[in-house]
Amino acid sequence: MIGPAPNSILLSYLKYAINSQMVSYSNLILAITKFEDFSRDYCVISLLELIENICPHLSCYGKAEECMSLCRALLSCLLWLLQCITHCLDRIHMAQAPQTSEPLPTVPPTAPPPLGLLPSCASALEKVLGGARNRAFLHIARLEEQSIWSLVEQTTWKIPEFLNSIGCPNDVKRRLEECTMVIKRIPSLLLLGEEQSTHVEFPTIQALITLEGTTNLTAEGQPLVEHLLIVKRVQHIPMRFMLLEIWKACMVGLIESPEGIEELKWTAFTFLKMPQVLLKLKKFHQGDKDFNDELNLALESLVKLTPLLDKADHRCNCDCFQLILQECGKFGILSESQNQKLVAFRTTDRDQVPQAKSPENSNVQPNPMLILRAEPTVTNILKTMEGDHSKCVEGLLGVLGHMLTGKSLDLLLAAGAAGRKLKSFARKFSKLNEYAKHGSGESTKASQVRALFFDISFLMLCHITQLYGSEVITSDPVIGGEPTFFESWMQLCMPEEGKSLNPDHVLRVEPGKVEVLLSHLNSSIEMKLTQVKWHEVCASLPGVMSEVLNAWELGLLNMEAVQKITDNLKGRLCSLAVCAVAWLVSHIRVLGLEEREKPLQLIQLLVTPVAGEPTMQFYSERVAIMSSIIERMCTEVMQQTGTRIKFQGNSPADGSHCRDLLPGTHPIRELLQSAFASAMSRGLLDTRALLTLEAVMHTGGTHWFTDNLIKELLKETRKDCADRAVELLYGVFSLDLHQLTLSLLGHVLPPLLTTPAKWHCLTAPPGRALARLAVWCAITSYSTHSRSQISAKYRKRPREDVEDYISLFPLDDTQPSKLLRLLSSNDEDNNTLSSPGVMMT
Repeated sequence: MIGPAPNSILLSYLKYAINSQMVSYSNLILAITKFEDFSRDYCVISLLELIENICPHLSCYGKAEECMSLCRALLSCLLWLLQCITHCLDRIHMAQAPQTSEPLPTVPPTAPPPLGLLPSCASALEKVLGGARNRAFLHIARLEEQSIWSLVEQTTWKIPEFLNSIGCPNDVKRRLEECTMVIKRIPSLLLLGEEQSTHVEFPTIQALITLEGTTNLTAEGQPLVEHLLIVKRVQHIPMRFMLLEIWKACMVGLIESPEGIEELKWTAFTFLKMPQVLLKLKKFHQGDKDFNDELNLALESLVKLTPLLDKADHRCNCDCFQLILQECGKFGILSESQNQKLVAFRTTDRDQVPQAKSPENSNVQPNPMLILRAEPTVTNILKTMEGDHSKCVEGLLGVLGHMLTGKSLDLLLAAGAAGRKLKSFARKFSKLNEYAKHGSGESTKASQVRALFFDISFLMLCHITQLYGSEVITSDPVIGGEPTFFESWMQLCMPEEGKSLNPDHVLRVEPGKVEVLLSHLNSSIEMKLTQVKWHEVCASLPGVMSEVLNAWELGLLNMEAVQKITDNLKGRLCSLAVCAVAWLVSHIRVLGLEEREKPLQLIQLLVTPVAGEPTMQFYSERVAIMSSIIERMCTEVMQQTGTRIKFQGNSPADGSHCRDLLPGTHPIRELLQSAFASAMSRGLLDTRALLTLEAVMHTGGTHWFTDNLIKELLKETRKDCADRAVELLYGVFSLDLHQLTLSLLGHVLPPLLTTPAKWHCLTAPPGRALARLAVWCAITSYSTHSRSQISAKYRKRPREDVEDYISLFPLDDTQPSKLLRLLSSNDEDNNTLSSPGVMMT
């Protein structure tokens, strides 16, 4: 810094020394502050660039004295910057003053004007004050160096006066005024805390979206919108940050969803359902800015998250951001000009990344494209199935054949679920199944077509029930008041998660029909299809399987005879094998481990395709769906026994990778702790963690689950960790909001508040965090309890027979006994609150 301009070679050596940590930050900053000749503009600009480069990365890992010297050096740097700014403002004021007779000092013609230094000074000052860590350093130095801080305050008060007296660009003026406001707030830093606007991570929003996309695709969007608005209000989340968090959660769901059906569900949720949810959210928006502008700001922030979008594009093999903009534009929540600007911004980023496609996926259509094309196809299929089935046989067969090919069925179901058309879809297939139950005076070809209709519709209804829940079938009122055959069979015979079935109850059929069906299956003659009442055949199959199993266990039948019966059973209609396996699974659940060998072998025989040429259409496609249905039926039994059954196909699209219904071999307390620790480290609840916590909740019960979650919260002793834990737990409580809130308020909090030995757990910050969680859950549960449209996933009742919400917590004193009985429950000991009759490890 000897001449009018700095030596570039020495500056490069200095930058290398900084990057290699041969020179400490504190020594470098102190060296900069010793430069006082502000008239040498090029030297000042070089020093300002150095400050901009190093201030965002300030750190010190040495002794306490070195850390304190860094704080003092940063305070000196702040004073030096303020003095540099006042010098520039003074020069600008002199340059803009009226000309006098006295000559002005000559300035070299190549020197930059003083106004050119001001933006550089403002940028350097923003870097010094930009991070919370730097402001904390300045706060510490203020307490140690009161004299320097007094000079800082005096100089800070002069800057606004200078800015008002000269002509300065509005942008530079605004930036300097904001910096002076930050400096003035540094003394009250500990009282004010961090500004809410800098907090852009909201795990509760992410957890709600993840839960909705994973388990609630068929639900209406209104309950989700109301829940989001409540969370926004209680957590004081700006609209743009909430919208940003929603889209971030969708991108993470697309990236982390397992291949196959779950990936299709997330794709349909992101590109079909989420724009509909935002349209509903727009109707409730109240703010200074228009909803479209808020969404545009959120998408502008999202498009800057280039690694996240690139990873989503690589997973989906397409431009996900452009498809999102396209769907938002269709619903009118994003203008055309905003759309074009965002597309241009994203296109620039994508052009900088090589879009290499592997040979195996170069010809594969991306799932988002397929889902968007499947949506109008669902409408066309519904129109095709409106008419009389007997008059459009060929058209129906063509439609069914198209649905059974490849992954068309899963695509159509996902698109229908996201578009609120899945119930209509199921109702049409229930109607087709009722039509195909029995016929009279039909030809051989007509009987084959009727058998195909019954088989395909039955398999599709089973598939829909397993993927999207039985409420899709039973929620709509049945025409005529009588339930359909499939609905009756589903409620009585079909194994589902958390559903207990009595295998002996379904054996109450006419013995004569069982004997006739058994004789047909045991003969070498192919079963006739003419005038067969297929619903009676399905109802008789439990009795047939019981007779075959008993005869096999007693040695009256050998393996060849049993395989002959199973081949005849599944040779033409795959739905018969599904009915047989449904009873076998219910039967296995009541048997001991040593008694399960024969039933499991029988399931293996039923799931193995028949060798040879098929005698009816679409046999291989029907076998694939049958295998997927049976595998999902047997998942819980296989997890209990550790048995492996070989199913057709090994790809996830064939349904071979089913969700774990049991929490595993580890104690559920360890599973809960590991899932919560993983969520705390990542700062979000991913799909795997949510499903693990849901399985643990159903195994341990809501009281035990809530008690152990609160224990994890009370372990956090740092304020930031406790705040993050509260937001995560608020999202976890969405698994069963009403019942978990009841457990928190009625079973977990009273012992903590009334037991003096536990009062030490309620000190700040965990005690304050627990109070916030209780208030948030109580407000949300009470606000959403009166909503009539609640998804079945949220209505799922745990093992505890909890009474009605209003009766538990009455608003008056008409029913005090129930509240007292709740608060004085003796089911729990002093350490662990467990479900009655369940021992936890």
